[in-house]
Amino acid sequence: MASEPGEWRLDDAAAEYYEAHFVPPLFAPWATLMADVAEVRPGQRVLDVACGTGVVAREVAGRLAGRVEIAGVDLNASMLRVARGLRPSVDWREGDASRMSFPDASFDVVLCQAGLMFFPDPVAALGEMRRVLRPGGRLVVQVWGTSQGYDATAELLEEFAGRDVADVFRAPFSLADPSQARDLLRETGFGSPEVQTYDVPVRFASLEAFLRTEIEGWVLKGRVDVDALLPRARERLKPYLKAEGVVAIPMAGHIIPCQGGG
Repeated sequence: MASEPGEWRLDDAAAEYYEAHFVPPLFAPWATLMADVAEVRPGQRVLDVACGTGVVAREVAGRLAGRVEIAGVDLNASMLRVARGLRPSVDWREGDASRMSFPDASFDVVLCQAGLMFFPDPVAALGEMRRVLRPGGRLVVQVWGTSQGYDATAELLEEFAGRDVADVFRAPFSLADPSQARDLLRETGFGSPEVQTYDVPVRFASLEAFLRTEIEGWVLKGRVDVDALLPRARERLKPYLKAEGVVAIPMAGHIIPCQGGG
């Protein structure tokens, strides 16, 4: 399910909310895994595509502390304002992943966390990533896999607020079948890369925190009455509720490293 570029744009308040509430439970653990797989070395140039507030770029920068050049590109100016405030040393740029301003063969490593499923033209975006990679460079892409807890939440949303709302919630999982992402990479000249699948639970302090973050803090804001949804959610999502009130939802994800450039 591709998205129109404007569909996922956020204002400043939403970008700050995203960094404070989405990044720690959902994106930060995967940024660590991506950096592990990327194996960035001192002296290399690194690009973070669809960087959001820059959690992946910050993870790499923190590991190599001034010994690597890093750039990040994102459509959202609001996301980049947050990113600059957190890591001014990174070259943050506003731009479209399918039409990047960087010269050919200018990066040793390109990273793309949870962005591929949102590009209107994923083949064009991957083609740009291949273009800016140096010969023998390394691309590392991450997409979400399956999650029974998120599937159950989507079904609940469909019953409560309709198919359109549920489909927005489902959009991040549109490449859950790893063969789909692998086919896109093959189509853009990345061979037949091996998919690495990991399971990392998503944890929120409470069921209400989970629902408000995933619904009110994202593009569904104002479209769902979370207070009215809560009683139904407590029953439907009971398997993920822990004794201390914490919500822990198993989440699979795919990390796909491949060689490109040249």
